[in-house]
Order: sequence, then structure tokens, then C-alpha cells
Amino acid sequence: MAPETKARWRKEIDWLLSVTDHIVEFVPSKQNGSNMEIMVTRQRTDIHLNIPALRKLDAMLLGCLDNFKDQNEFYYASKDEKSEKESEARKDKWWIPTPKVPPNGLSEFTRNWLQFQKDSVNQVLKAAMAINAQVLSEMAIPENYVEALPKNGRESLGDSLYKSITDESFEPNAFISNVDLSSEHKILDLKNRIEASVEIWQRKMNAKDTKTSWGSAVSMEKRELFEERAKTILLILKHRFPGIPQSDLDISKIQYNKDVGLAILESYSRIIESLASTVLSRIEDVIQADALARKSQGAELKTVPPPRLKIEKTLIPKEDNSAQTPTSMTLSDFMGWEAENGGAASKKDKQDEVNVKSLSKPANAVTEKKWTYIERLEILGGIRSPTARH
Repeated sequence: MAPETKARWRKEIDWLLSVTDHIVEFVPSKQNGSNMEIMVTRQRTDIHLNIPALRKLDAMLLGCLDNFKDQNEFYYASKDEKSEKESEARKDKWWIPTPKVPPNGLSEFTRNWLQFQKDSVNQVLKAAMAINAQVLSEMAIPENYVEALPKNGRESLGDSLYKSITDESFEPNAFISNVDLSSEHKILDLKNRIEASVEIWQRKMNAKDTKTSWGSAVSMEKRELFEERAKTILLILKHRFPGIPQSDLDISKIQYNKDVGLAILESYSRIIESLASTVLSRIEDVIQADALARKSQGAELKTVPPPRLKIEKTLIPKEDNSAQTPTSMTLSDFMGWEAENGGAASKKDKQDEVNVKSLSKPANAVTEKKWTYIERLEILGGIRSPTARH
């Protein structure tokens, strides 16, 4: 926020809150140690508690905005810099500037810092929403809103929503997931219907004479249960969709409200809530742009083939064919039988070859196990002699 804008902001807030110094209430007080109490003026309790809290939230929000002035890793593109793909993706929010991040995304430090700022702004938003909801609940419901209400909750909700809320196995999150909330208009319509039904059930519970137009055959316990379920749904909608417009009930309360103190508290908390929601949305846009940049960078890395590793083969000089181990063996070779014309000279030559091989083998070579004659027979199925097979 520019210094001129910040100065104008603070000046206008001071103008708005200057009236609250004169909104007082009478409280008993003892003067000069006497036992006699006299009535003195004091700022009204709700204003005395909420105004300092709202000023604190205001200062926290401006501090979060000031933290962004020194960052240089992302910026907002002008309309000329937007690509056709980006314009198509953000056509529903064409007036919002598009954040630009480095091609490989933000640094780890900036990413963590952005998440911290998001959490801080989110806390401000929740606190402002809580104060605004509390102030609206203290405002009186105008009579023209009550006169326009249907006579029962089923008519206000519709058969489908009414059956879902009054079902014995009701679960709030399941109810929200089964309702069409694809647009802001549908969310607001659901909120209006539920708020109207809550008001109808409250008036029916407060009606002492069952013959009045607000009387009903539904028991008090069930009506309280339905009202609690409807309020739970409203709370989930408010936290899940903080940026939706105000409902018909809220607009009627603000329009016909006659309490100046509540009007100031409601407007100040709504201003902070709106600004916090805007800042939070901008931070989320930057985080999303960073996630897309890192995702595209990862996709590019996957498309590039990895470099081939060159394995250098160790050249081992070939031995003489007579010194090489045979790759295939006959049955007679495996059994160790010698040809009749081999004789002892052949055995001696083979023994010399084995000795030469053992000297020429490298140190890490694995020596094959030598089988005895009996072990060879057992491997072949326990046959004791070749003639036993005939």
C-alpha cells in the first residue's frame, strides 16, 4: 500500500470511529470513597471490547501488506504481457492482475515466507468474520423480513433440502457435498433458504399460543434439533465460502438497523474482512503460479532423455582354446568317465590344464565346486551304477 493510500486509509478509519467515543452507557460508581453510588458514563461494552480488537486486526493486515514491498521474485503482468492461455484461464477474473514467477518457480525461502503470510492473513480474516457475525446476530430482525417469510420450514427449504436436514442420519459435510454449489448464486440461494427456515423455527418455538400462524405439530425437541443442524450448515458455508455476498437477512438487518454503534462495528469488521479476503486471494494466486511453474519445469525435465552412461569394458586377453572352460558338457564328461583310449596320459594333461587355469585366473574368480562320484550319482536320482538302469 502506497504511503498516501495508507495515510488516507487511517484518516478515514479515524473519522468512522470518532463517533464511538460518544456512544456511552450509564454504570454505577462510587466517588471519593463514599458508600453512595452515582451513575457515570462509560463507553458501551460491546464497542469498548470490539474497537481495540478491530484496530489490532487492521494494523496486522497493513503490516502484512508492507512486508511485500521488498520482495523481488514475483511481479504482476500488465494486460499486454498476458498470453492467450492465461487470459482464457482467468477470463472469469479478467480484472485481476496475473502474477509472474521465475521459470523454475520461487525459492524455498520465499515459498515458506508466502505460506506464513497466508496463515497470518487467514487468522485476521477469521477474527473479522467472527466479530461481524456476532454484531449481525445482535441486530434486530426487521418486521418486513418476517412478514415475507413462508409459514413453515418445508416451504422455505423445499422438499429435498427439508428431508435431508430432518433425516435421522444427518451429517453436515455429506449434506454440503450433495448440494449443488457450483456458482455463487446457488450458494447464496441455499444460505437464504436456510436462514429463513431457522428464523421460522425460532418463531415457532417462541410462540406460546399454538393457534397462531406460527404454531406447528412438530415437537419442540425436533425443532431445536433442526435449528441446530441448519446453523451448523450456515457456519460451514461461511467458512468454506468467505467471499460470498451477504444474505437477504443480513442486508435487511443492515438496512433497517437503528443502532449507530452496531452499524459502525459491522461496517468496520466488514471492511477488514473484505480487505483480508482480497489479500488472501492474491497470495493464493502467487502460490498457484509457483506450483504451475514448478510443475511445468518438472515436466520438461522428464521429457529430456537421461544421458547415456558409457561403460568401459576391461579388456582381458583371450586364453588359448585349449585352456578355456567348455561351455557344454556331455553326460560322460559330467560323470567323469574317460574314453577308453584316453588313459592316464589324458588325465595328466587335463590336470596340467587345471593347474594352468588356476594360476591364470584373477583373484576374485569363483572356483566351481568339484563333485565326487557318489554326489554325482545322487544328483542324477540315486542311481548306483550305469548298468542298474538296464
